[in-house]
Amino acid sequence: MSEPGGTAPRNPHGRHADPQQAKAEATLLGPAEIRDLAEMLGVNPTKKLGQNFVIDGNTVRRIVKVAQVEASETVVEVGPGLGSLTLGLLEVGARVVAIEIDSRLAEQLPVTVELMQPGAALTVIRDDAMRVLDIPGAPSRLVANLPYNVSVPVLLHLLEHFPSIRAGVVMVQAEVGERLAALPGSKVYGSPSVKAAWYGAFQLSGKVSRQVFWPVPNVDSILVGFERRAEQLESEEFRRLTFALVDAAFQQRRKMLRQSLSVVLGDSATASAVMSRAGVDPTTRGEQLTVHDFLAIARAQAGN
Repeated sequence: MSEPGGTAPRNPHGRHADPQQAKAEATLLGPAEIRDLAEMLGVNPTKKLGQNFVIDGNTVRRIVKVAQVEASETVVEVGPGLGSLTLGLLEVGARVVAIEIDSRLAEQLPVTVELMQPGAALTVIRDDAMRVLDIPGAPSRLVANLPYNVSVPVLLHLLEHFPSIRAGVVMVQAEVGERLAALPGSKVYGSPSVKAAWYGAFQLSGKVSRQVFWPVPNVDSILVGFERRAEQLESEEFRRLTFALVDAAFQQRRKMLRQSLSVVLGDSATASAVMSRAGVDPTTRGEQLTVHDFLAIARAQAGN
């Protein structure tokens, strides 16, 4: 974990710019500053890490507005990169905890923030978001441009381990976002849809142009907003069993549930009996079931 200070100042407005002049300029990064920072740090955005940096200030402010970020609340951000969205969150007075896996980016971020928004409340955790189990300040909101290749696992990990996160907005690949917000019966309804619904309600909150990123990605992006349920659906034990059923159902989504769920529940006859006790038709398929239906099957399996 790092805090502002301890690293020689590096100027996001160009290596030869006057720091005082830079401070007087806009509090967000623009395309030139982002490219200067990347060159200075030797960062070449890679598909492996899902690095596509937002270079448009209007888009940053739009995300912050859609997320309804309020002053003084603690927001967790995953993959802050060069700091575009971080600065937008800090600009409205939020306290930001940024989780960054790239050591170069993690070390530079506090320096950039201190230069552009002196005294802003930033904490940086240099780690893989999938391994983070402690976040200071009990964040109430998640706002992030999630790396495309790990967006769903990271989102579910944070919702599982940090119940203080009550709401948020994530920017993800459009296809992923549509799955997260899909309802039963939809063609894109699947495992991410059901698992996301365990935690709360998800909805699409607007598309994002490819042109606001550097480098320009080959996929479309979308904002997905969510609000956590007021009360947890069930215990952790039932969550694990329910998610196992969900995985089994969608790994063989063309099969009837009495067949696909036999991997978890036993043979087809046993699966049919369990589903019947749960009030679920054994001949239906996973895309027709709500998270409550899967939970009912888990309860029936456990004898509750």
